[in-house]
Amino acid sequence: MKLNGKTAIVTGGASGFGAGIARKFIAEGARVMIVDINGDAAKEMAQELGDAAVSFEANMAKVTDVEALAKAAIAEFGALDILVNNAGITHLPMAMEEVSEEEFDRVLAVNAKSVFLTAKYIVPHMKERGQGAILNVASTAGVSPRPRLSWYNASKGWMITATKAMAVELAPLGVRVNAINPVAGETPLLKSFMGEDTPEVRAKFLSTIPLGRFSTPEDMGAAAAFLCSDEASMITGVAMEVDGGRCI
Repeated sequence: MKLNGKTAIVTGGASGFGAGIARKFIAEGARVMIVDINGDAAKEMAQELGDAAVSFEANMAKVTDVEALAKAAIAEFGALDILVNNAGITHLPMAMEEVSEEEFDRVLAVNAKSVFLTAKYIVPHMKERGQGAILNVASTAGVSPRPRLSWYNASKGWMITATKAMAVELAPLGVRVNAINPVAGETPLLKSFMGEDTPEVRAKFLSTIPLGRFSTPEDMGAAAAFLCSDEASMITGVAMEVDGGRCI
C-alpha cells in the first residue's frame, strides 16, 4: 500500500496506460480521479474500480476544461498529492512534410500544451502545500525517434525537457516531477504508431525491443506507483525508460 491515503489525477485514464496506472494506484491505496475526453469511458472505468475512483470528462488541451478539473479534484479530495499527465495522441506514420498543420497543432496541444495547463492550474496548489508528485508519460520516441513520426517524437522530447525544467524549479518547493518513457504497448494507439496492425508489422516492431514484447498497462502502473510514492522521495527530474531495452 505504497500510496495509502494519497489522492491522484490520472489523465487519459479510461484506457491503455492511463487505466493501468489508475488501477495500480487504487491497488496501492490511493483515491483516483480518472480523467478522459471520453466521459462515458471514464465513468465506466471508475465504476469498475470502485469507491476509490471518480471520473471527470475533460479535453486536456482546453484551458476551461483543465481549470474546471483542478477545481473539481481539490473539491472532491480536499487536497491533491499526485498528478499524472498521461493523455496523449499521435499522428499516423508519414513523411514529416505530409503531416497537416491541423494534425501538428492537435498533437502539440494534447501532448505539450496539456502539461503547461495542468502546471498552470494544479502546481500552485502543490506549491502552497509544499508537497506533491507529478508524473509525465513521455515516450522512448523522445529519446530514440522512429522515422515517419517526427512531430510526435518532437512532442515527447518536449515533454522530457519540460519534466526536467519543472523538476529543477519545483524541487525547493517540495514538489517532485518525473517522467516515464514507455515503448509502444497494447493500447488504442498501437495501430496508429505502426500504421497497420499485421503479424509482419508487429514482428518488425518487436524486433527492436530486446526483451521481445510490448509495454503493458501493468508495466506502466508499477513504474508510476513507485515514482509517485514516498519510496522515490529522492528522485526528481528522471525520465525512466520502461521499454524492454529499446533505447539501449
